[in-house]
Amino acid sequence: MYTMQGNELAYQIYSPGSVLGLFSNALKLNATVNLIYLKGRYAFGGGKAYGSYYYDNLFSESDNISIGIRISALLRSKIENNDVYTLRGYIEKSIKNSSVELRFVVDEIIQQEERAISEEELLRYELIQKKLEKGSKDLETMIRDKILKDEQIRVANIYGNNAIVQRDFAEGLDVSQKYFSVSDYTCNITSSTSIAARIKEIALSEYDIIALVRGGGDRQSMEAFNDIQLSELFIGLDAVTVTAIGHTVDETLLDKLADKRFHLPHDYGAGLHAVVEKLSHEKSNSRALLIDEVKKDVTKQFAEQVGTLEKQLKKKNEEFTEAQKTFKEQSENQAKAFTDQLKVRNEEVEKLKKDLSEKHGEQVKTLTEQLSKRTEEFQKFQETSARQLQETQKNFAEQQKQRQEEMDSYTKEIMLLHDKNMQSAINEKTASLKAGMESLQQENARLITEIENSKTDYVKIIMAAVVALILGFVAAKMI
Repeated sequence: MYTMQGNELAYQIYSPGSVLGLFSNALKLNATVNLIYLKGRYAFGGGKAYGSYYYDNLFSESDNISIGIRISALLRSKIENNDVYTLRGYIEKSIKNSSVELRFVVDEIIQQEERAISEEELLRYELIQKKLEKGSKDLETMIRDKILKDEQIRVANIYGNNAIVQRDFAEGLDVSQKYFSVSDYTCNITSSTSIAARIKEIALSEYDIIALVRGGGDRQSMEAFNDIQLSELFIGLDAVTVTAIGHTVDETLLDKLADKRFHLPHDYGAGLHAVVEKLSHEKSNSRALLIDEVKKDVTKQFAEQVGTLEKQLKKKNEEFTEAQKTFKEQSENQAKAFTDQLKVRNEEVEKLKKDLSEKHGEQVKTLTEQLSKRTEEFQKFQETSARQLQETQKNFAEQQKQRQEEMDSYTKEIMLLHDKNMQSAINEKTASLKAGMESLQQENARLITEIENSKTDYVKIIMAAVVALILGFVAAKMI
């Protein structure tokens, strides 16, 4: 908007708050000026009242759309969380962060409807019953057993991907960190599927504690902790299960099924620290009581032992005095007997020495004579052996010469016999060949005669000639 002032334009200038106020006042509907009725599922918000009013939410029955609720402490005391109500009131507007926020101000609770039990709620009830039958594992007992065995407690904490509450847990655990081996895992903490996948992975590592840790968040993001499949996996873990999801008003299904529930990560760490501190104090007190009892028992036992030892010592002193007296008498008797025996032994030794000296002289003389005799016999034996050796060598040489002459004679005789045998064999063969020649000559003459008688038989003539030539060749070779 602008106006003319002289020759200049005049502008209407607004502040941001004025603009929001204009639009807020412009939203004048029947629902903002008259009482209306709202129906939906009532859900608690924060746990504190501000100016005697609580600020909660009312959700549509068919979806998760909600509107803020402002209700007095008196009316809220009549509300059951998560039940369906019909409420009467009016809509108020407020400016927040450059936006106009609507809120329903409850004037009266008209009706509370009986909530029908859904199939999902039945499954949740069955899981809770199953957990009750199985029983919860005691966190304190487990920590106590591990520390008494001097073993570290293995802890797996599951955080959101961008979580910053790890430090809160560590601050709560404080100096007790030395008793725990803590491993941090991350996942999409608002997704039941992501949480379940991470739990399955961690379960293979046999941790003592598995915890879901979260610093807080809106109500809708907490629905992952009410998932049925995730809850079934959660109660089947062997480790002690813990939740610290930063939600102090509503209790999720996993909170109900966990072995131990903490509201905040710092409370979780401080709870573990408290258990360790309690055990340390118990051990200190038990040790002090045990020391006092031991002192009393030791003092009593010591007094009894001292009295017994004094009696025993007195008895031993009397026995020792008597023993000393007896020992003295026995020592004197033994000394006298030993002196007499020593005198007798000395006389026997002197006599034995004398006898041995005489016998030794005779034995030395006898041995000397035997040695001289043996020496002479050995020398004679050496001379005899030398002569026998010379004669043996001489006889061997003569026998060797004789054997050589006999060998030469045998050689000559063998040569002569060989020559004679060869000549005899040659003569016999010559005579045989001569006889054969004569026979052949006669046969040849006969054949010639026949040839002359029968000149027509040329074949026989040729054969006879060939035979004669062969025989003549053989005879010539033999000669």
